[in-house]
Amino acid sequence: MLDHTCISSQCRTALIAQEHHGRSTLQSLSFMASYVLILLSLSLFHLGTPATSVANMFGIGRNITDGDTLVSPGGSFTMGFFSPGVSAKRYLGIWFSVSETAVCWVANRDRPLNDTSGVLVLGDTGSLFLMDGGSGQVVWSSYSAAGAASSAVARLLESGNLVVSRDQNSSAVLWQSFDHPSNTLLPGMKTGKNLWTGDEWYLTSWRSANDPSPGPYRRGTETSGLPENVVWHGDVKKYRTGPWNGLWFNGVPEMPSYADMFAYQLTSSPGEITYGYLAKPGAPLSRIVVTEDGAIQRLVWDPSSRSWKTFYRAPRDVCDAYARCGAFGLCDVSAASTSFCGCARGFSPASPSAWRMREASDGCRRNVPLGCADGGTAADGFVVVRSVKLPDTRNVSVDAGIGLEECRARCLANCSCVAYAAADIRGGGGAGSGCIIWTDDLVDVRYMDNGQDLYLRLAMSELEDDARTRIGAGVIAAICVVCAVAAVLVSLGFIICRNMRYKTWRRHARASRSKGVAHMEMEAEKPPNATAVVCIDLATIEKATRNFSKRNVIGEGAFGIVYEGQLPKDHPLGEGLRGGRKIAVKRLKLSSLPNRVLDDFTREVAVMSNSKLRHANLVRLLAYCDQGNERALVYEYMQNKSLDIYIFGKPSSRASLDWPTRLEIIHGIARGVWYLHEGSGENVIHRDLKPSNVLLDRSWKPKIADFGTAKLFHADQTGTQTVVVSPGYASPEYAKDGDMTLKCDVFSFGVVLLELVSGRRNSAQPSLLSHAWKLWEEQRIMDLLDPAVPRPLSDDHGLLSELRRCIHIGLLCVQWSPGDRPAMSAALAMLTSRTSQLDQPRRPILQCGTGRPLLAGEATGGGAVGQDPSTVLTFT
Repeated sequence: MLDHTCISSQCRTALIAQEHHGRSTLQSLSFMASYVLILLSLSLFHLGTPATSVANMFGIGRNITDGDTLVSPGGSFTMGFFSPGVSAKRYLGIWFSVSETAVCWVANRDRPLNDTSGVLVLGDTGSLFLMDGGSGQVVWSSYSAAGAASSAVARLLESGNLVVSRDQNSSAVLWQSFDHPSNTLLPGMKTGKNLWTGDEWYLTSWRSANDPSPGPYRRGTETSGLPENVVWHGDVKKYRTGPWNGLWFNGVPEMPSYADMFAYQLTSSPGEITYGYLAKPGAPLSRIVVTEDGAIQRLVWDPSSRSWKTFYRAPRDVCDAYARCGAFGLCDVSAASTSFCGCARGFSPASPSAWRMREASDGCRRNVPLGCADGGTAADGFVVVRSVKLPDTRNVSVDAGIGLEECRARCLANCSCVAYAAADIRGGGGAGSGCIIWTDDLVDVRYMDNGQDLYLRLAMSELEDDARTRIGAGVIAAICVVCAVAAVLVSLGFIICRNMRYKTWRRHARASRSKGVAHMEMEAEKPPNATAVVCIDLATIEKATRNFSKRNVIGEGAFGIVYEGQLPKDHPLGEGLRGGRKIAVKRLKLSSLPNRVLDDFTREVAVMSNSKLRHANLVRLLAYCDQGNERALVYEYMQNKSLDIYIFGKPSSRASLDWPTRLEIIHGIARGVWYLHEGSGENVIHRDLKPSNVLLDRSWKPKIADFGTAKLFHADQTGTQTVVVSPGYASPEYAKDGDMTLKCDVFSFGVVLLELVSGRRNSAQPSLLSHAWKLWEEQRIMDLLDPAVPRPLSDDHGLLSELRRCIHIGLLCVQWSPGDRPAMSAALAMLTSRTSQLDQPRRPILQCGTGRPLLAGEATGGGAVGQDPSTVLTFT
């Protein structure tokens, strides 16, 4: 609280502050008088009053001191004093109650308090005052011109909005924090401009994580041209979302994916142009933040992991940098070989020498001038640029009342028009409605998923050349079609004959087995049909991988090198091989153990060629190359690398897999193994299931990879075979005697499950399995969980229950006897249903003379017969 001796100096400070805002003398005197009354009321409180919570509102005569808080009615938001990061400065702010570091509004951004003497009071004019109790100065105030408001109250709403109203029952707002954003946009807030008063609302970044004062970046809603959100660095435009297309911002195709949670509100009227969003019933907490480095993030709270999930982040890639490719340039994020920039059709680099040095900001210029002159229209036409983020709309003309055909006519009749597009994608029979006309250079255009069509004006001579090219291409295409049909007919005849021969061969093979002749590998090595996995030529693979460039290497094993690649954009090669797709190419090393490498290559193509073998939790083999001395396998590209990198990596990597994510990965691997065993109808045994053979896609979905060791299993198999053992993962009966059943994979799955839970390799000493048994018997379940996994802040009973069930199932899967292990369908049911009854696992058999379990890999002395060291795919 404040002493009476501070009153005169405080009044002078308040008067100076009020004059600084340019108020009239009468207003200043009224303000000062109100301020004196506030100080007199404050003097009635004692300095030693303990900190307490004051519900969600307070009125005149009450105050909020450092340590007090306001909490919104539903508990979602808290207001009080805080220190950001490592700073000792004190600020008044509002934050999410579930995440205290998620501060969404700060009052005194520019004038922090140096100690905990801050006091927030409400004056009788309805203004809030934040005062420094040490110096007696006002460090922040919310000016309200409402006049006397002796019954005014300030309350924190469940939306996170701090509102001052005339009295407790009044809906009239004298002041609200939503009108003064910091760096965060909450549901119900808006950015944009009041066209009548000139007021603007925009987000401003913090200067750093420890300093909430306004930083150099601001994000607002552009009001000239079509509305779009723009990020500025000072006066320089850094990023734009693309214009509003009636459903979402044209350059943010992610928006429809979370439209079930949020309702977007774009207002364009004579009074205001604003954008905001509302949370639909049941939607989780969310916020849009402009970060200290100028990025925009849409963050959504995940209660299960107690963390913020990023739904959207921009700029997302190099092509989101504003005007990267200059005027009439097109940015393509998949065209790294040209520094991502190219020119629109009919244009060439304005400065070829600069483009050779990868500097494209000068943009492109026309190859042929437009023919339009004196109102003439016949000399020009339009070419369609497909699926792009539309150019900057700051100087466009917009007519929402016409269709595309009339828009085309208007553009053609206007010699200044260089392009047009639909303004609203909701109407017009799929092509859209409304009309946008550009008369300036087209800037900041990029190819976009779910983008819009842009109609670019060109001279007629350019279009005629293009038409002649299309006619020539059409003739060539017709010839190709005829040739292709003939080739298909020949191929079908070949396949039919081959299948007939294969069926005959298969009958003979089975007859041979019944006579004691073993052909264990024959079915895997001679595929009946490879139509699901196409054969690709070596030249295409070399082009995709830049001739197997070292810069494209993302993984290497004893028998193969894995390269990142990208198929030529204009070269679709069949199902799953669309042009421009990212791929992973495994090039086999034939110089080392060539027979084994060739066997694995043939087996993987055979197993994966089966058109029925498709599942969301299996990495898909897209193609193979068998040309000359080259053997290569083409897979779908997996962005998040292999599982072992995360569960056995640094603590930061392990922490990125929280418990809900690990549980989903366990379920996904279980589904994949179940599908191989039973779901596909083929009874495929993987034989080498381990974390390095589990890859993670963009959304952390696990996919089982590397089927070079897989076999089609039949109950009547006999004879010799190649035994493939990875120490720590192979079941005892398979590692010792080569006995191969579906239960071999169940054992490997149990080891992988326990490794995922613990973050420990089974190859370490003591082995993970003996360690897990010890903790299970001692009821120390939580001690097995990887220490890097974030623990819940509150009661962890749910986590403990899930963890106990997972470990229980893992121990059942690694039972010594195959008969004691569950089938994969049973293991999956136990994992995904809490009502499934679980048998008690049996203790492993003790190895004679050691007193410890004989565990995976130990039956062969830890050796590996014919083992191919794992290839770790380090996708970036």
